[in-house]
Amino acid sequence: MQSGRFMDQAREILLAMFSAGIAAADPARVVPAALPARPKGRTIVIAAGKAAASMARAAEQAWDGPLGGIALTRYGHGVACERIEVIEASHPVPDAAGQAAAARILDLVRGLSADDLVLCLISGGGSALMALPAPGLTLADKQAINSALLRSGAPIGEMNVVRKHLSAIKGGRLAAAAFPARVVTLIISDVPGDDPAVVASGPAVADPSSFAQALAILARYDIREPAAVLAHLQAAREETPKPGDPRLARSEVHVIAAASLSLKAAADVAQAAGLTPLILGDALEGEARELGRSHAELALRHAVGLEALKAPCVLLSGGETTVTVRHAGGRGGRNSEYLLSLMLALNGAPGIYALAGDTDGIDGSEANAGAIVTPDSLQRVQRAGLEPQVLLEHNASFTVFETLGDCVVTGPTLTNVNDLRAILIND
Repeated sequence: MQSGRFMDQAREILLAMFSAGIAAADPARVVPAALPARPKGRTIVIAAGKAAASMARAAEQAWDGPLGGIALTRYGHGVACERIEVIEASHPVPDAAGQAAAARILDLVRGLSADDLVLCLISGGGSALMALPAPGLTLADKQAINSALLRSGAPIGEMNVVRKHLSAIKGGRLAAAAFPARVVTLIISDVPGDDPAVVASGPAVADPSSFAQALAILARYDIREPAAVLAHLQAAREETPKPGDPRLARSEVHVIAAASLSLKAAADVAQAAGLTPLILGDALEGEARELGRSHAELALRHAVGLEALKAPCVLLSGGETTVTVRHAGGRGGRNSEYLLSLMLALNGAPGIYALAGDTDGIDGSEANAGAIVTPDSLQRVQRAGLEPQVLLEHNASFTVFETLGDCVVTGPTLTNVNDLRAILIND
């Protein structure tokens, strides 16, 4: 295929793969089949995360019997439910709305009987949304530590170890409060490895981590404030419920959607378009710019026949990269930073196209899910008078793709299995 004629088709294929990945994690598709049997007693729905409202709606539409509860989601991610109250709060830095909702959630599950059921619908983002500080801490303390961790470049697993030990509801504490009720947790996973204890900081899952580990993580990233947080971690007064805790004996967990399933759906689209897909992994982590550079090198090897897989092909990957913020005020998220680094490393190589986006529809602080790179992207950036290497160093990747008109904008997708990346290599 000629690259000029193929460019529009390549964009369509990339966008179709991204859409298929999102659709594979649609709560309306994955929640109903995973619902447990109706209990003898009450059914209380607790939903938290970016997909909380859509998961709650899917559950109540499929549920045969009475239910009620609370769905706590990010601003702009709410949908109407008939019997479950939907509350919106701030993400990624928590706010008072999230704190108040989390307190209500904890109260709602207390005092239940063994005949009752707590249906927990958990998705990525729930950790920041359910901001209920442990005794002795304030919302301001939580906000400060969240902001510091986000700037540090710490992976989500480490961030959530800290969050669990500063919380009155996460790290299994929600399930412990609900005992002796049966607790069934359905998870749409946004974390590499799909560890249920990491997704939303595992409010209904036993926590194997410790106060000491949380302190070590803060030390690793040289986070020394707030003083109240460090004092709380050092005191280590009440550990999170551990595996084998009798209060979690009636708690079960099921991951119902994850990056691996979304990548398979994207691969099916690629095959239908006559492209050979290769899934590099569903749990890739590390600095976004470093992964972008590495993937550019891999794509170039495929393009010139140095790998067994020949073009036309698509390299697919999932997971969650990180961005260490080096310059305050830069606009961009991890997907656009990955793509800008990849663009620079490709240096205008012909026949290589790429898309990276967050399946929740929001990449970082901007309104785009991600962006697209084409063989002429670097040339167009330079023609626009921008200095892409400088913008990369200033964490200003969004500026590049906004200028090019190559942002991928979906709006909130009401699900979240983290990032989906596709590199299309044409022959």
